[in-house]
Amino acid sequence: MAIYALGDLQPQIHPEAYVHPDATVIGDVRLGAHASVWPQAVLRGDRGYIEIGERSNVQDGSVLHCTRETPTILGAGSAIGHSVHVEGARIGSGCLIASGSVVLNGSVIEDGAMVGAGAVVSYRGYVPAGQLALGVPAKCRDNTSFGPEAVQRVVDNYVRNAAHFRAELRRLD
Repeated sequence: MAIYALGDLQPQIHPEAYVHPDATVIGDVRLGAHASVWPQAVLRGDRGYIEIGERSNVQDGSVLHCTRETPTILGAGSAIGHSVHVEGARIGSGCLIASGSVVLNGSVIEDGAMVGAGAVVSYRGYVPAGQLALGVPAKCRDNTSFGPEAVQRVVDNYVRNAAHFRAELRRLD
């Protein structure tokens, strides 16, 4: 695993969290119980902090960063999809930030809200609870296609998958 302290900034990783060996975690990054970070994800807490709540996941190729003024916070039971960029945003519990999307500094994604694949939530953007943000720049609408139970299935799958990887992953080269 590529887990680094930066000066006095040191990751705090719950013993029941999973960090894939090919992920990178630097500085003030806090991972809750059963949180998971997947291959090629980069979490860089060099200027502020990054907090990943219990049972949340950061999927392959995603980049999470922060600033002194705007930490990156992901609530419990949320999913950051593949190749997502989150920069100094607050994302609530039970959220899905879908593949290839971008959530920029100072943005707030409330509990149970979703950001659709490829959407861009601009600087200081806002997605209310239960809403779906789509497009570039993202516009909100009622979420009628992917409810909280679907997000819970994604989260449960990643908790199970992390346990499987912890027990079975082995390098062959």
